[in-house]
Amino acid sequence: MNELVEQALARWGMARATVAFVAGRENQVYRVSGDRGDFALRIRRPGLRDRAELLSELHWLEAMKAAGLSVPRPEPSASGALIETIAGHHVDMVGWLSGQPMGKSRAPLALDDPRAVFRKLGQDMARLHDASDAFPLPQGFRRVSWDAPGLLGETPVWGRFWENPALDPETRDLLDSFRDRARQDLDALQGRLDFGLVHADLVRENVLIDGDDLRLIDFDDGGFGFRLFDIATALLKNRGEPGYPALKSALLEGYLSVRALDMDQLGLFMALRAATYVGWIVPRMGEDGGAIRNTGFIEDARQLCGTYLGRPI
Repeated sequence: MNELVEQALARWGMARATVAFVAGRENQVYRVSGDRGDFALRIRRPGLRDRAELLSELHWLEAMKAAGLSVPRPEPSASGALIETIAGHHVDMVGWLSGQPMGKSRAPLALDDPRAVFRKLGQDMARLHDASDAFPLPQGFRRVSWDAPGLLGETPVWGRFWENPALDPETRDLLDSFRDRARQDLDALQGRLDFGLVHADLVRENVLIDGDDLRLIDFDDGGFGFRLFDIATALLKNRGEPGYPALKSALLEGYLSVRALDMDQLGLFMALRAATYVGWIVPRMGEDGGAIRNTGFIEDARQLCGTYLGRPI
């Protein structure tokens, strides 16, 4: 156990708890088990989110938990703080949720009843959006914005996808054309698209299955965005599944059974979501498997942006 983890456990009065490392890409995450139960200790990467953004996420989670959503519950430290700062790192702790991930990226789904799972995911996503709309934002609440500038502006949330160094000239031209067209279309749709707080990362690894229940975790990328962006995120990595049309139908059916949403622009948001990954991967291309992931992201963007432009690849 490193010194930073030891200090964090002391701040939460859990110095005798057992600790297991879980993940370390964007933040260092540890599973902490003690007399009070199991928790996820999160040591936040400096510079990724400031204190106000992190505190806003935790207040949002508290409100979603109170609304009946299966999301992590923030655990105050011994001093009553939701965030502690240790050696320049912001640190928080949330309840550990039981269940197994819905699946793993780039691996076939292995679900007993995939349609039922996707229908339930659509319902829970709609409930999250409803509860988020009912959440009175505290003073100083601040989260990232997946609006038109955040997706297509000069400094997008996940980077300038059209400048990915692995793009060939044809694909670079395609993404430049898509960016221009998407900006025009979003501008024309201003005020007509459902916009509010979104999870923004409901990929397989962030949806846990526990019996008949689903649990939504990792709100690190959550912020203000188009509700169709959440739908597109949940669908994008499943396009290669042999039963994808049925899974898509089940997700939309589940969502619409709880909340109304105009799905006419889903194709645009599928393309937008695919393009964001082409930007996200750029600073991570040196990681193990980064080049392979980049190739896949570019191919997804080529297909979906090309289809949106009427230039199928």
